[in-house]
Formats: sequence, structure tokens, C-alpha cells
Amino acid sequence: MGRGRVQMKRIENKINRQVTFSKRRSGLLKKAHEISVLCDAEVALIVFSTKGKLFDYATDSCMDRILERHERYSSAEKQLIPTDTESNGSWHLEHARLKARIEALEQKQRHYMGEDLDSLILKELQNLENQLDSALKHIRAKKSQLMFESISELQKKDKQLHEQNTSLAKQMKERENTQGMDQQSHIQPPLEASTGIGGGNYIYQGARDHGGTASSALHLTTTTTTLLPQWMLMSRLGE
Repeated sequence: MGRGRVQMKRIENKINRQVTFSKRRSGLLKKAHEISVLCDAEVALIVFSTKGKLFDYATDSCMDRILERHERYSSAEKQLIPTDTESNGSWHLEHARLKARIEALEQKQRHYMGEDLDSLILKELQNLENQLDSALKHIRAKKSQLMFESISELQKKDKQLHEQNTSLAKQMKERENTQGMDQQSHIQPPLEASTGIGGGNYIYQGARDHGGTASSALHLTTTTTTLLPQWMLMSRLGE
């Protein structure tokens, strides 16, 4: 027994309506994919559920390009058939186009985050995976470039600090050598006694009597290293 003909009217049962929507949506997406592959056609399909959820399909995931092509075609037709409400219509069309584009971008963003993937077929999932792989390669390349630049900058700073350290060490060594030479130049040699008594043996011969003849001679020998004042020496000789 064949399946009966479905009457084209709104399904009142909410559950049956949701089940039918899910089945028909999958079939519609499948048919859109088949016609794009078999006939090499550019197909863009946009479906909104009763809850406002977006389901779309585009050949090779080029929804934006297909919408822009549709916009150019619609604009060309409007130029050929001008109307009194052309300005209002253009604004409404622009609003609808921008709204559709925003919704498509939001849908892509959710796909990139790994959300709402139920409506995607195998080919779309493969395209999404390839796009994510390509994005990861660019991110890793940029990260590696920044790391290499940071390492190079640190190496330059290390070289500069090493050169400054070597220069400071050289200056300190030169300053120490200069101070040592200054200290040696300020050291004076030991003083010699003006009386001829200089830390060793000395002989003093002195005095004659009033008659002019040498009445006595004093021969004084000492081994002391202490210098006696002149007045003390003369007083001892007078004794």
C-alpha cells in the first residue's frame, strides 16, 4: 500500500510539526547539495525555524559571495524597472541583506566554536576543519615569530650588559693602579741627623783648655739608635 498524499497545511501538533521540520530540512539540504554537485551550480539556502534558529547551506561555504551576487543581480533588475518606491525598497533590501549577512557571520562563528554542527554535512565539516587547521598554522607561525624576536632581543641585552661589565672592570683596575702609584710617590726617605749622629757609632772629640793646649780628649762611642738633643749632649760633655 502506497503512502497517502500529504495535505499541504500547517501541522497543528507541535511534536509532529517539529519532527516533520527536522526531516524536511535534512532532505532540503541534501537536495541543495546534490544539485550543486551534479549540475555545478551555486546554491545558497537559508532556513529559519519557528524559534528563529538559522539553518543555511552554501556551495563551498561561500554564502557571502552568493549573497553579494544576488544583491548585484537584484540591483540591476531594479535599475531596469524603476518604481516610485525605489528608495524605500532599496533601504529595506539593504537592511535585509545586512541582517542576513550578520546572521550568516554569527552562524559561522558558532561553527568555529564547535556549536550548531548538526545542520552541516560531511563536506561542510571537512571545509570547516581545513579552515581551522589553516588558522592554527597562522597562529602558531605568528607565535613562533614573536618568540624568536623576544629571544633575539634578550640576547642583545645580555651582550650589552656583558660589554658594560667588562668596561667597568677595566676602569676599576686602572683606578686601582693609579691609586697605588700615588701612594708610593707620597712615601719620604728616612731623615739623617744633622749632627752626624745617625743610628750607629759616633765619636766626639772636644775641648781644649784655656791655655790653648789640648788638656784632654774625650772619645765617646755609642751603639744606640736614639738621637739625643744638642743641649743634652753638650751638658753631658761639660760634666
